[in-house]
Amino acid sequence: MGHILKSGIVAAWRWFTRHVSPAALATVLAAGIAGWLIFVPPFHGLADNGDFYRAIFVNGLYKLKGYHMLGYINPQLGIMRYFNETHAAVFSSQPLFVRLAVGLNKLFYSRTVFDLRFMGLVYYLPYLGAIYLLTSALTHPFRRLRSYFLALLVVFIFADSSFTLYFNSFFAEPGMLVLALYAFAAIILLGRRPDFHPRWMTLLYFVSVMLLIANKQQNAPLALSYVVASLGLFMVCRHRYQALLVVAGMAGILVTGVLTYTLITKQFNDINQYQAVTHGVLLHTGDPSRKLKKQGVSEQFALMSAQDYYPKNFAAISPSSDYVHRHLNQKTGFGWIVRYYLNHPKQFRTLLDVAAGDMMITQVKAVGDYQAGTGHQAGEQVTYFTGFSAVAGAFFPQKFAFDLLLAVALVIVFGVGAYNDWKARQPMGVLRFFLVVGLLTIFIFVPIISIIGDGDADLAKHLFMVPVSLDLILLTFVADILNHRLWHTPTAEQEADA
Repeated sequence: MGHILKSGIVAAWRWFTRHVSPAALATVLAAGIAGWLIFVPPFHGLADNGDFYRAIFVNGLYKLKGYHMLGYINPQLGIMRYFNETHAAVFSSQPLFVRLAVGLNKLFYSRTVFDLRFMGLVYYLPYLGAIYLLTSALTHPFRRLRSYFLALLVVFIFADSSFTLYFNSFFAEPGMLVLALYAFAAIILLGRRPDFHPRWMTLLYFVSVMLLIANKQQNAPLALSYVVASLGLFMVCRHRYQALLVVAGMAGILVTGVLTYTLITKQFNDINQYQAVTHGVLLHTGDPSRKLKKQGVSEQFALMSAQDYYPKNFAAISPSSDYVHRHLNQKTGFGWIVRYYLNHPKQFRTLLDVAAGDMMITQVKAVGDYQAGTGHQAGEQVTYFTGFSAVAGAFFPQKFAFDLLLAVALVIVFGVGAYNDWKARQPMGVLRFFLVVGLLTIFIFVPIISIIGDGDADLAKHLFMVPVSLDLILLTFVADILNHRLWHTPTAEQEADA
């Protein structure tokens, strides 16, 4: 009886692996998990924290009566039926997604009422394609038990609701997630499967990266990180035109980064500069007024400690007032803040530890995830399929010094593999090394830039690319260990015997 049962299990497993690839399994599971969250009534998402105006009005949408802020998501908005004189508040690629959602809504639902789920749909479909490509890149060419374990790990990490809740919102982060997954999957496939549509994979990589950088103003520094990550592509270039395409792509990344930075509006600069002082310089210090006076700024601004540019309650003075502009914003700036932290390194280290503590907390805590009238309290958070984000947020060490040590350890580990592959004339290890180093620069430098540029305000969103980058490195590390590729890239014959 036991022999028959064992034979039946083996036969079922063989049938399953023959008909269902690891990539297909991950895609189907992610589709079901995320689809239930963002499409099935009463569907979920993220409420407006005050930032949605940047994406709503310029794309022909407006708030309906009873619009909720912070506490509940708004399942419907109005679609403008007259000339829209609103101009974009910031330079961003995000309107590409929003306008597509509005267009689909008009085509299939209504020309006057916008259903938020069309916003979710615009991210959901390409997200599933990214999950498929990512899993394929990590598991190719195997259909063994470890490959299906990797597929489940991809789902556990990137189908986490802390990521997919963003889809039903007007935050820029869902586009960043999808584009980051495509960029990573494309470059890994170029190394693992050089004959798998190399032109299209190269184009997918560079287009994804440029759209990612342009998606949000804070992403401008990522251009340097992805230029580093792109250096490994020269290892898989077989013809001169491929090398020229890589050079052109890297130039495009740099140009996109420069444009994203230079086109930041004055209003956006004022917001960031104000919060860099109130949420950074004025925090974790014994006598902020004395330190402000010493730096040439009126000590009365110490009263604005932890104050948002858009205050939720009472503010002693309007942050957008001419007085604040003349006496605070004009006397501070990026250089002023850098000099301040150089003179107060202990305070800066404390702020970096705050960032390290928030680094893996990917679920936005400041807003609610439910609709009004569904029996949930205002601001209540979804706990459905949040296992990975809950564990990572609770147990990841909350010290920036640990992050530095982890980055050094990962560089050494992947550096050994790159050296061994370089000697063996195998390109994958070198390509992977530059990719990991590029992602590690995001892991280390984005928290530093965020603290200097905006203090600890909205850290979970400002650090969004940090956990995404670290999760991708984690998946690469686990996949390479399971497939015996960490220290060197085996030949096709060696992989067949593994």
